[in-house]
Amino acid sequence: MRGVLMLMRRFGADERGNFAMISAGLMTLLIGCAGLAIDLGTIFADRRKTQSTADLAAIVAAANLNNPVNAATATVTQNKYPASALVKVETGTYTANSAIAPQARFVTPAVGTPNAARVTLNTQTPLYFARYLTGASSFTIKTTATATSTEMASFAIGSRLLSVNGGALNALLGSMLGTTLSLSVMDYNALISAKIDALDFLSALATRVNLTGVTYSDLLSSNLKVGDIVASALTTQQITNGANAATTALSTISQAVTGSTTKISPGTLVDLGPFANLTVGQKPKVGASVSVFDLISTVAQIANGNHQIATSINLGLPGIANVSVIATIGERPVGSSWIAIGTQGVSVHTAQTRILATINVLGSGSVSAINLPVYVEVASGTATLNAVSCGHPNINTSQVTIGVTPGIVDAWIGNVTVADMTNFTTKPNPPPATLVNLGLATVTGLAHAGMGNTTPTNVNFSYSDIQSGTKKTVTTTNFLSSLTGSLLGNISLTINLGPLGLPIPGLGALVMSILNGVTSSVDQVLASLLATLGIGLGQVDVWVLGIRCDGAVLVN
Repeated sequence: MRGVLMLMRRFGADERGNFAMISAGLMTLLIGCAGLAIDLGTIFADRRKTQSTADLAAIVAAANLNNPVNAATATVTQNKYPASALVKVETGTYTANSAIAPQARFVTPAVGTPNAARVTLNTQTPLYFARYLTGASSFTIKTTATATSTEMASFAIGSRLLSVNGGALNALLGSMLGTTLSLSVMDYNALISAKIDALDFLSALATRVNLTGVTYSDLLSSNLKVGDIVASALTTQQITNGANAATTALSTISQAVTGSTTKISPGTLVDLGPFANLTVGQKPKVGASVSVFDLISTVAQIANGNHQIATSINLGLPGIANVSVIATIGERPVGSSWIAIGTQGVSVHTAQTRILATINVLGSGSVSAINLPVYVEVASGTATLNAVSCGHPNINTSQVTIGVTPGIVDAWIGNVTVADMTNFTTKPNPPPATLVNLGLATVTGLAHAGMGNTTPTNVNFSYSDIQSGTKKTVTTTNFLSSLTGSLLGNISLTINLGPLGLPIPGLGALVMSILNGVTSSVDQVLASLLATLGIGLGQVDVWVLGIRCDGAVLVN
């Protein structure tokens, strides 16, 4: 017994082999931790894959709201999961409003027509080492994803042309482009009727200026020559519509501006919104078919900048001998384009436009002629995409709502100077202008009229309106009479006699009688000039170029 005790004491005091024992224990722990790490890594990797699958399933379901379960199921099985992994597909209404908590933006069941889908996916990840600790052979991964249908539209503002006058168009369009044009009314009608795709035009432009492999954003932010822009429109027109009257007319314009050194940024023409980062050549599903004339006239307006357009036209109107015109077109608000593609809230603007039309009115009796200087300023109009209503499952019931505010009109009969025309920081406050000069007696006049409202008007475009490219006009609510009539109703005439001048009985009444007789003609002059520059008196034109309802994006 004593020997056994001695042996046990020696064994307890013997430290040889302790390291091996500790190492064995630590190795066991290390192997266990490594096993758990492998299981955890597998769980995290499978969670990412499951979430990606749920995201894809939600996007596909939201893009196919007429049959979301089948669409989501097909996506799940294509990603190597069993159909039973798809626990739930819910359709509902998603409201993109930052004032609403993210978890409350999706509501199911839908309020009205569904516009979003939420998918719940459960998958099983096998456990290899953790099963000895948990007693379970697999770990359940639950993921959800919400997507809403892509409700987008492309739309444009301005560029109105209700009637064609070849003389006015040649004079003003040619001046804006820095050249001389001599196209016929038939040529302009052909350009108005010809349609090309805005994305095809941008692709042709990128090819012409050797910008390959770039994004639309790179192209749109470049400064390019007007000659290259018009030539690219010609290339697109030839490919789209072949050799026709519009192609011939556009070729004439292209040749006329070949040597132009003026540059503009294509971004002032087209705003691609969420598609700006696509590589040039890629086309989103929302289209933008534009009139060739609209494109060229907008290019001309932007190319002109704040420079003056000075020309003389004869419209053949009764009582009007001649019209001398000075016009300036301001820059559009920063970041605004003529065409925009986007979602609710995106806006486009017209440019502020000023016209000084010196109209030579044929007189009678002692007053052989009246020199009538009419200054018209139209502030920029605005169109904002207020709503896109996608008709599911019948896209023919879709519609787009645009909030439109026409530009406020400010007009004078007075002595507006050339310097006043280019100073867009202030409005003119002119002195009276000399209307009649008889040598020993003169008649001066001053009048002012303003009209406009700042409340947007909602304009609805049906799917058929969009397909046909219907333009709709919004008129300011307090534009109740002709502009010339409003001015003449407020005019103040003063008769000035020289040192030897004798009073001329009824001179003021004669001048007013002559002017009242040409009210309609003067209105036509102003309307024609403004229409050629892409705007109307107290009016703005808008039209929707395309709508997209078949795509979807993740939202939560």
